[in-house]
Amino acid sequence: MPILADLSVRPSGARHPVVSAPVPPAPVAVLTGVSVHLPERTVQVADAERALARSSRPGAVPRLPMVSRLTGVQQVHVLPDDWNASDLAVAASLTLLAAQGLDVADVDLLIFASASQDMVEPATSHIVAAKLGVRAPVMDVKNACNSVLNALEVAEALVATGRYATVLVACGEAPSRAVRWDVPDRATYLLSAPGYTMSDAGAAVLVQRAPGHGEGSGPTDGCPAEAADRLGPAHGTCACSDRPRGILASAFGAESSHWDVGMLPGGGTAFPRDLDRTYFEIDGSRLRDAFLALGPGVILDALVRAGLTWDDVALVAVHQVAVAYLADVHEALGLPEDRTIVTVAEHGNVASATLPLQLVTALESGRVGPGDVVLLVGLAGGISIGAMAVRL
Repeated sequence: MPILADLSVRPSGARHPVVSAPVPPAPVAVLTGVSVHLPERTVQVADAERALARSSRPGAVPRLPMVSRLTGVQQVHVLPDDWNASDLAVAASLTLLAAQGLDVADVDLLIFASASQDMVEPATSHIVAAKLGVRAPVMDVKNACNSVLNALEVAEALVATGRYATVLVACGEAPSRAVRWDVPDRATYLLSAPGYTMSDAGAAVLVQRAPGHGEGSGPTDGCPAEAADRLGPAHGTCACSDRPRGILASAFGAESSHWDVGMLPGGGTAFPRDLDRTYFEIDGSRLRDAFLALGPGVILDALVRAGLTWDDVALVAVHQVAVAYLADVHEALGLPEDRTIVTVAEHGNVASATLPLQLVTALESGRVGPGDVVLLVGLAGGISIGAMAVRL
């Protein structure tokens, strides 16, 4: 593993200086499994836009399907009418536990991580745990589309204390329930349109104690066969004792003065009973400008903390709201297009389930496998940014 002692990690065109970092410590937590549940029902975005234009007042909605053209999102997934966010999380979790050969009794902590929730109280993690039969401590971690990434940060920190050995991060995103299809005027349409790319999905990630960090059910050290069973077909150099698997480093940042560029106001203390505020209100242009203003500093910081250069990274999984936005990522980081993977076109914006979806897609297609380093990059309303380097 290369140790960064100068600015070699900085891609061409980056504007942020990179500070050298000491040799990173061995990982304390390993991502031993990931799964995603996508509802079978899909809706073509262009068809939905045409139907909205026909049912709305003249001039309120463009007659041409502009959202699908501008974002590149072709279809979205919609959960069954009798399902909630917790059901999506349960479906993904059951798949993951079965694949890992684990029982619900093996889970020491359950974290529900999602922008969506079943209700204001209780924490949705309780509902997920009850449906799964988990009798461990639970909590919710909620930070818009960075919820899963922040939950992995929390899980790693708690595993490092020795308190937990196996943490189940469960996600259920059901943004379709908050998309407005009754558009009275053009102003309302402009705030509602970004929601037409939002899609439902469940995800689950298993975080376990790394070898050498106490007794427990963490993965054994440097076992290629076990890694292949958990993470798919072997790809590249396998992670042996000199290249340990796990969460290598992470970095997070926020610019909270932009909290109002993307909102779902209803249900909280500000608008407890205003039904008209129970839909997404998103200023897409301001949101993009806010993210561009953040720059790549946090992402480069995570690389430095991990002792990596871009040559070490097999895949950059980045939160996606539109196909065109990936060009911003490639330019800001100096990355070639083939270092990322596009999921938003076929599956829509699945909020915080995006990073697990990209990881599963890359594993199933053979793009990455045991021993490869992936960089998980989260972008969320609020606004916040995060990056986590993981060796699979």
